[in-house]
Amino acid sequence: MKKMVLISIVTASLLTVVSANEEKSVPQILNSTLKKVEAVAKGTSTKASKESVKIDTKVSSIGEDKSVGDIIKTSLGDSKTKAKAVEKKGSNAPFDYKLKPKKVADNVWCFFGAIEKPTKENAGNMANNCYIKTNDGYLVMDTGPSYQFAKQAYEAMQKIEKLPVKYVVNSHEHDDHWLGNDFYKKKFGTTLIGPESINTNYKDGDKTRMYNVLPKNAIEGTHIIDLDKVVKKKETLVLGGEKFDIIPMDVRAHTGDDVFIYMPERKVLFAGDLVMNGRITSGRHGSVIGQLKALAMMQKLDWKIMVPGHGFITDATAMDEAKLYFKLTKERILKAIDEGVEATEINEVVKLIEFKDKAMYDILNAQNIGFAFEELEMLDEDE
Repeated sequence: MKKMVLISIVTASLLTVVSANEEKSVPQILNSTLKKVEAVAKGTSTKASKESVKIDTKVSSIGEDKSVGDIIKTSLGDSKTKAKAVEKKGSNAPFDYKLKPKKVADNVWCFFGAIEKPTKENAGNMANNCYIKTNDGYLVMDTGPSYQFAKQAYEAMQKIEKLPVKYVVNSHEHDDHWLGNDFYKKKFGTTLIGPESINTNYKDGDKTRMYNVLPKNAIEGTHIIDLDKVVKKKETLVLGGEKFDIIPMDVRAHTGDDVFIYMPERKVLFAGDLVMNGRITSGRHGSVIGQLKALAMMQKLDWKIMVPGHGFITDATAMDEAKLYFKLTKERILKAIDEGVEATEINEVVKLIEFKDKAMYDILNAQNIGFAFEELEMLDEDE
């Protein structure tokens, strides 16, 4: 009888710790249990038989058919798991971007960001970046908003094939697309290619938008470094049997010096922020006329897959939203100007309600119309 009571007390002590979420060490648990055991052995415990009935019922009710040893082992395991969870919660572990690459074409995988603004919750993961596998290594288009993002993207790609990153091409100067550059330079000595504005407008220590928005455990360790090569005219790069045309815009489009990549043999085009879908673009550094020119240029190329800078559509319709947005913006603002509408009134007249259900509309559309009005008001008739 005493043996049953002793077993019940051991079980009760351990189960009580687990069920009450008590933060006790293993020595504390065993010490408390041994005191109860001693009390029973001496015959001084008045609650022993009650505890026996109560705990036997509890063990039975949760459907466990385990020995005391198994229960002890399980209880100790649960305690360790909880301790680890508490430790992790309170630690400075790197932000987990939970990155999963999606295959969009042969030898091409992309990480698609959320179609929203950068927040502490998404840690700047709101742009697209891609890996192209070649026989000699990867070429990467854009590197994301932080060192941690780039590191975790590469770790995910290692599961597909563990290759070095030979080249990085940055599409434009907005920092959600290139703050991961330093990871690749440190890890592989990667050659960094992109627009001149990154070297001209940014230096290490600058607190760009990502530094101001991202949580500390996402942006920590991120450094701004110069590109190795600035692209000012079309260049063709061959890496491991794959051909890449790196094409800069010669006019202001999304920014002052955008770059896109075209793979003529695979018919894949990486548009950067010259193309977005599912959301409204930002026109703060751009030009409606330049955007229309960029879209017309890309439309002439023979592509089957187009990866936008933001958005999830990559098929033949990938640029349809962008074409319509800039076409309607130009037409409606010019019509309003002809009718004598002033800058202070333009947002009452031109709303582009066709896009009201797209992400970022409420945040960006009104200012885009304002920027476009300033540009188009000065437009020559020939343009």
